[in-house]
Amino acid sequence: MKLHHSTTSPYVRKVMVILHETGQLDDVELIPTSGTPLDPADGFAAVNPLTKVPALTREDGGAIYDSRIICRYLDARAGAGLYGAGDATWDIQTLEATGEGMIDAALLMAYEWRLRPEELRFEAWSEGQWDKIARALDVIESRWMAHMHAPLNAGQIAVACALGYLDLRNADRNWRENRPELAAWFDAFSTRSSMTATLPG
Repeated sequence: MKLHHSTTSPYVRKVMVILHETGQLDDVELIPTSGTPLDPADGFAAVNPLTKVPALTREDGGAIYDSRIICRYLDARAGAGLYGAGDATWDIQTLEATGEGMIDAALLMAYEWRLRPEELRFEAWSEGQWDKIARALDVIESRWMAHMHAPLNAGQIAVACALGYLDLRNADRNWRENRPELAAWFDAFSTRSSMTATLPG
């Protein structure tokens, strides 16, 4: 398989963590692929018309994309059970979507200051994105910590990669403040070999 890959993408990191955790890393060739909505990587649209990493080309030549789809595919391929079974899968997938939503909002903030000319930046819009992140963090702290302490699952991986991206791009926001249980969980989870091996480069 071939994985179109960027070392700073939290979406890619989710996939990489699952590759490590499920023992599939050696089954994948990493294809460095970087770009932005204003300057997508040359030729990447033939793999993913949305020109977003990650995208995974499977052994049969077909490509799948969106980190949640790829993670679910890799989990099924390994029989790892990271999405649970029965009713539990809906909670795990909701937690995964919460992590993914935080990544979405943080990336939109990063694009605002990296890609938009300074005179056109919309601070209130950026703050609205941060409000989404803050609400999600508060909900995880107040409602989801039992799931965060459950056996390893895809929801935990998504949240961990989102928190790592906040540390990378929004460290000044101090997401840990008033969220001691989530902060302690993340500190412990970050010591996993799959997390240390996938730190943004």
